[in-house]
Amino acid sequence: MPKPNLIPLPPRPRWEPAEMLARARALRDNLVLRRTVRDFSDRPVSREIIQACLECAGQAPSGANKQPWHFVAVADPQLKHAIRLAAEEEERSFYQERAPEDWLADLEPLGTTAEKPFLEIAPWLIAIFEQRHGTALGGEKTKHYYTKESVGLATGFLIAAFHQAGLATLTHTPSPMGFLGRILDRPAAEKAFLLLVVGYPAPGAMVPDISRKQPDQYITFRD
Repeated sequence: MPKPNLIPLPPRPRWEPAEMLARARALRDNLVLRRTVRDFSDRPVSREIIQACLECAGQAPSGANKQPWHFVAVADPQLKHAIRLAAEEEERSFYQERAPEDWLADLEPLGTTAEKPFLEIAPWLIAIFEQRHGTALGGEKTKHYYTKESVGLATGFLIAAFHQAGLATLTHTPSPMGFLGRILDRPAAEKAFLLLVVGYPAPGAMVPDISRKQPDQYITFRD
């Protein structure tokens, strides 16, 4: 078995523990402000901001470093309209025919419906695709590992990056999402993972009155 090709860890800033704690708490305090938004402004967001945040997502870890993700950033009004029509068709079927009663009950406090105007109002939609396998130079398939976990990690990086940049996001997962690959002309090896709506919140935007778990409900130390 060949030896791995290793290089030195790139240099990074070295902070004293007090500075490390301050930086960690500052990031936490910023992320505490993150909320899912459904009321978006049509205020433009530059392509450069979107590009920088997508490059943040590309730094996520992945199984065997296969990086099995692809992001399609959509600002074209015609494409956004087509995505909205297809998404709402799937959502109406979900709400009227496929959603279990307990799921609908859980959604009720959030005020969600099959109507998704934000898909056209927000300046950007980011369609996130999972690459189920790769393709070698000769055209043969190459295996990918832990694709869903890897794409989930990249999506988390992306949401945090957009929040850090001052933008709001909404994770939208109409089921099924096969229409995204068709509308955006993606290869068959790619499966739609999530649609991320990105932009500025509308003036006076409202969000559900909900709370998050307290840290002691989701953190356990064994030291």
